[in-house]
Amino acid sequence: MSETIFERVRDSFAQQQFMATLGATLISTKSGAVEIAMPFHPNLTQQNHYLHAGAITSILDSACGYAAMTMAPEGANVLSVEFKVNLLSPAIGERFIARAQVKRAGRRITVCTADAFAVDEREEKLIATMLATIITMDATPL
Repeated sequence: MSETIFERVRDSFAQQQFMATLGATLISTKSGAVEIAMPFHPNLTQQNHYLHAGAITSILDSACGYAAMTMAPEGANVLSVEFKVNLLSPAIGERFIARAQVKRAGRRITVCTADAFAVDEREEKLIATMLATIITMDATPL
């Protein structure tokens, strides 16, 4: 019995040591869409005590990659080719959520967008947005 795409995404995410270092968790997987959450941690801040843009960019990138993976054929893998991030507001919150969706899935290239939100007990605030290009490739390791 083959794994479902959702199991493949979950299992791949579980192997990402960097996401574990950030405390990130996969919270939702649908065809063409993924959500990743990350708690605030003072070790991930920059000089003004906001969450570092690198941490936000990392969960946006992973969310885009996994959204693309949901559209990839069985046995394929995905890698980011390029991305652009707009940082819209300082990252202040109790946790952060990256929501990605596929805009167009081709045989080799998939284009995704993702938004990052800072969350506290009162609200979700949009803090960053990403446009990413993802390549689909054989799962064979290099």
